[in-house]
Amino acid sequence: MELTELFTPQAIAANFTQVHSNDIPYLGATLFPAKKKAGLDLSWIKGTRGLPVSLKPSSFDTKATFRDRIGVAKIETEMPFFREGYLLKEKDRQEILRAQDSNDPFAQAVIDHIYDDVNELVSGADVVPERMIWQLLAPASGNAGINISANGVAYVYNYDPDSAWKTSNYVEITTAADKWSVPASADPLDDLQTMQDTIEDLTGSRPDVAIMSRATFNYLLASDKVRSAILAQNPTANILLTRENVTAAVAAILGINIVVYTKKFKTEAGVSTAFYPDNYVTLISSGASLGSTYYGTTPEEADLMGKGQANVSIINTGIAVTQIVNPHPVNLETIVSEIVLPSYEGMDTVGVIKVA
Repeated sequence: MELTELFTPQAIAANFTQVHSNDIPYLGATLFPAKKKAGLDLSWIKGTRGLPVSLKPSSFDTKATFRDRIGVAKIETEMPFFREGYLLKEKDRQEILRAQDSNDPFAQAVIDHIYDDVNELVSGADVVPERMIWQLLAPASGNAGINISANGVAYVYNYDPDSAWKTSNYVEITTAADKWSVPASADPLDDLQTMQDTIEDLTGSRPDVAIMSRATFNYLLASDKVRSAILAQNPTANILLTRENVTAAVAAILGINIVVYTKKFKTEAGVSTAFYPDNYVTLISSGASLGSTYYGTTPEEADLMGKGQANVSIINTGIAVTQIVNPHPVNLETIVSEIVLPSYEGMDTVGVIKVA
């Protein structure tokens, strides 16, 4: 069997789907569902402070007064492009031929290794939007935006150009004794409730989910105030704070479900990094629409798919896997590309606390 028959973009897509069929989805991907659109441009309507406003009283036989729309901003931008590939060289192909011709029991292992290389690219494509989403949901210093720089290209997107969201929806605990890293004096439950109240006052939606890292959750385990709250519910002489009873107490007292998000990725420099940073807490409302992950049409999909010049397949809504055979020297290029950017229509319903 020729390699171009064995190792097609369609086979790569099927292999990737099979290998990752039991994976737990990225949390950000579930909060920002994938959507497809044509081209590079992305625009969305962002409603601001969407509390309902009572109708004005009126007299009979008079014309209605017309109200202005509650602050609405149209945001437009151009989505960023990502592309990387693997090259299967003539020597690699000879190794596969040798293994097949000799009925080598390790032939399948050689082929699996090739698939693993490309699966790594597709997995890397999935990392890009997840990384973007958490830059929005846990913004450094409250600056809601996306900043990714590599390979001589910098993508910078500001989702809060007038700092209105930062002013109202972001809190940094600056008093040393109030930081969650000081268990004797910090009051995490009060901080969470205050942010709940703030978001509810602004939007009418009360957050009931708190997302944090493992290190931040450990502050709750060490907190004297959290321990006192649990003892008040269950007056036992000694109680060991565990993840289960702390989670249950926060749910009972505040109606908040705690989600500890620990998934990691490697940066372009190969540094292992958590999607969700330490020392932040993000409050959202379960079931609320925060935004969408939009995939544009890559050049490979737009100009090569179905044209006979290359073989192209689409994975996960908008990730293009392209295969091109070069005649001299004979090698096989496998390229993975995407155009992707999240919208963030529901940002006003999100609150973030920098706790330490």
